[in-house]
Amino acid sequence: MELNNRQELIISIVKENGPITGEKIAEKLSLTRATLRPDLAILTMSGFLDARPRVGYFYTGKTGGQFFNERMIKLTVEEFQSTPVVVNESASVYDAICTMFLEDVGTLFVVNKKEHLVGILSRKDLLRASMGKQDLESVPISIIMTRMPNVTTCKPTDSMLEVANKLINKQIDGLPVVKEMEVDGLIIQEVIGRVTKTNISKAFIYLANNDAHA
Repeated sequence: MELNNRQELIISIVKENGPITGEKIAEKLSLTRATLRPDLAILTMSGFLDARPRVGYFYTGKTGGQFFNERMIKLTVEEFQSTPVVVNESASVYDAICTMFLEDVGTLFVVNKKEHLVGILSRKDLLRASMGKQDLESVPISIIMTRMPNVTTCKPTDSMLEVANKLINKQIDGLPVVKEMEVDGLIIQEVIGRVTKTNISKAFIYLANNDAHA
């Protein structure tokens, strides 16, 4: 968030004199309290200042990067996740290629007959399979997919910042959003969404727009 000159002056005053009331800040700037109200609201909502009733304004001492990090942590996967694209483990490589093309996605989530997550397929997996001489309609995707438990997942309550770090560190295009359940003593996962780099970008834009309208 870029501050204007008056907002920078307000922060400087609060740094030197905090806690300080809005009336005292207005006096130092030779302005009315009503004139400063929008600036004080922006600085407080953005996290630069903290306000306490009957006490005044404090400088938080946090940087813009810290503000962004804190806001990003508060954004959860369930707010930005997309509809997952799944295929059954018995499907052929040819079927998976068609599904990926028609759905315009970079990752497919593989499930079994009970709709439980068992693996994941990427464009690279399908490309490698296509380079051989085998009949793609006869090769099941279960042969080429990355199997559980080697699949990185996320939950609806995870923060978008955490998921963004997973995508970068693992160098992958997307993660399945899962709901975990215990069946016969085993933990199984049901795919309920997906998070990709596009979803991360939407979260960034959301934060930017909120700052612009703060």
